Amino acid sequence: MRRGAQQYVVARPLYSEESFAEDHETVYRHRKTMLDHIKQYFTCDARRAKNTALSLLPVIAWMKIYRIKEWLLSDIVSGISTGLVAVLQGLAYCLLASLPPWYGLFSAFFPVVLYFFLGTSRHISVGPFPVLCLMIGSVVTRLVPDEGLPHNITGFEGLTRDEQRVLVASSVTFLAGIMQLAMGILQVGFVVMYLSDTLVSGFTTAAAVHILVSQLKFVLGLTVPGLSGPLALIYTLEIIFNKITSTNVCDVVISLTIMVVVFVVKELNDRFKSKLPVPIPIEVIMTVIACGVSYAFDFKTRYGIDVVGYIPKGYEPPMAPNLHIFQETAVEAFPMAIVGFAVAFSVAKVYSVKHDYTIDGNQELIAFGASNIFGASFKSFAASTALSRSAVQESTGGKTQVAGLLSAIIVMIVTLAIGFLLEPLPKSVLGAVVIVNLKGMLMQFRDVPYLWRRDKPDCVVWLGTCIAAILLGLDLGLAAGLGVELISVVLRAQFPRCSVLANINGTDIYKDRKDYVDIYEPEGVKIFRIPSPIFFANIEFFRSKLVEVGFNPLRVLRKRNKALRRIRKLLKKGDLHVKGPVIDCDSEDESNMEELDLPTDFKDLPTRIDWSAELPANIIVPRVDVHSLVLDFAAVSFLDISALKGLKTVRLSIMIAVFITGPYILEKLHDCCFFDDEVQPSMFFLTLHDAMLYIHEKHPGSTEKKSDFEKVRKTTT
Repeated sequence: MRRGAQQYVVARPLYSEESFAEDHETVYRHRKTMLDHIKQYFTCDARRAKNTALSLLPVIAWMKIYRIKEWLLSDIVSGISTGLVAVLQGLAYCLLASLPPWYGLFSAFFPVVLYFFLGTSRHISVGPFPVLCLMIGSVVTRLVPDEGLPHNITGFEGLTRDEQRVLVASSVTFLAGIMQLAMGILQVGFVVMYLSDTLVSGFTTAAAVHILVSQLKFVLGLTVPGLSGPLALIYTLEIIFNKITSTNVCDVVISLTIMVVVFVVKELNDRFKSKLPVPIPIEVIMTVIACGVSYAFDFKTRYGIDVVGYIPKGYEPPMAPNLHIFQETAVEAFPMAIVGFAVAFSVAKVYSVKHDYTIDGNQELIAFGASNIFGASFKSFAASTALSRSAVQESTGGKTQVAGLLSAIIVMIVTLAIGFLLEPLPKSVLGAVVIVNLKGMLMQFRDVPYLWRRDKPDCVVWLGTCIAAILLGLDLGLAAGLGVELISVVLRAQFPRCSVLANINGTDIYKDRKDYVDIYEPEGVKIFRIPSPIFFANIEFFRSKLVEVGFNPLRVLRKRNKALRRIRKLLKKGDLHVKGPVIDCDSEDESNMEELDLPTDFKDLPTRIDWSAELPANIIVPRVDVHSLVLDFAAVSFLDISALKGLKTVRLSIMIAVFITGPYILEKLHDCCFFDDEVQPSMFFLTLHDAMLYIHEKHPGSTEKKSDFEKVRKTTT
């Protein structure tokens, strides 16, 4: 570096990959085989056993550093606040699952207890999640519809409709938990990476629309059967509009009042969160008020509104899952397992970055899998994390999962002692609370204009996922969204943005020639850049882009071979000196195309043909003004066999020099025996500038600008 100036000067030899390897010794790295990885995976010693135990029980690690004086009071305040919200959301979200409300309290208790010991996130609040509840509700209403007979499933005999639905919900939760646990044990937590933020945003927005429609029957006081499958949302809206004249005015007034008050207070909480020690628990306050007013004025009898009703005290005995239901719900259980984990992991990742600690995706899978299996045994349904509830736990000062455990204790107290106080609570209140909490997910519609301006393929993924999930249902919609996302990835790799580079004057920097004015392009030299792996799907695209650079290798090769065939005939007849009519090689017989695709062969000819000069007998072939082609493969991470064949075609088809820059593919080419007498490692260079300096040495005249732009011709005999 020169002092006082942002410049650097480097003096070094001109390096090809071959010469660089000769001058600089490399470090030998032992490549582990598959057998080595298997042996290492199954090797066990005292240290690894200890680390495994600590990883399976993360509570041990953070309990060692727990600061009782600094964190305990914050965790207590956070646990009480979160517990009150968890009680209300447990009752409300249970309606989405088409189950009796008190089973939501089970889901807010059992999974939380086990996650306390197995989870790696210290801030998420485990329990019912509205999207999962809705997915469970679609399975429940499919197997046990509101109208008509349930499916013929072994184990339904002698059970009431509610008991059958609880059995379905707990069984599908158990199966989803098994899938999560298996993925965690097999260390496949990376699968969540295939669910991009854009896809999750579109999916959760569609889920919010489904939730909103499903809660309209409670807000309006209508009796609407639960529907599932494609276009279920449209059919549900049709039924609601047909019954709109039967709306219960009392339910509508209660719902609107709750929604307006809760919305306003939540906005005040957001605006003044820096000044409020604890957010105002407005949902809990309004629920208590509505419950008291409903009991005092006997809304159920006087106005005919639907209330929560009888809530049994205590917990029910554990129950084994139904294997017949496993067979019926396996297809729905897998997306539940993926969505539940993906949402929880996304929220956990946000808080881990904010509070500077790490989370383990595989351990999170194990934690949620075990929690769902444990909870399903006690008749709870699938658990994940609700964004609003996690925000309450973190914003009220929660430091660890001690706050989550205390929230579970609050839920347990309600279940065991004071649950009866919630019996007169109108279901319209719960529906209103659910709708208000959808604000965050529904506001994701604002992402569409932003995505369209920034990244149109991502916008297509968002819209495709959202529309498919709304129309086809959440399970099929998620599959369709994944399909759209994979197609967008494939298209980006199959049709990358190739470019022709030029030198920025006075530097060793090469940029797209379309983007800059002060550039230098030596005559006869083209630099072609492809910014993606080259494989069977895009090798034809690669060739077509080479044609745009200035020549078609295969076309030129065929025409030269046709010209050679004509020249040999003339030599054999002794008529080479006769000037006949102009011969166009396109008129030749193309019956044997395979011979024409072979490299040009100058055997049995008295001289090597100079294709840039005038040919004998007025034979015409396409002139190639490029003598050197530089392929910038710096961004090419891998090549397959189709790509190797394509590269050889480019190199051998016409007599031009091809130079390649790229650090990742040389070893692959050696392994595949790419090099021979014609194609040698000397064509590889460390950088673009090395390749261009080498070309300058070989063709000094072509890199100088001449007034008459005369082409340099070189004849080899």
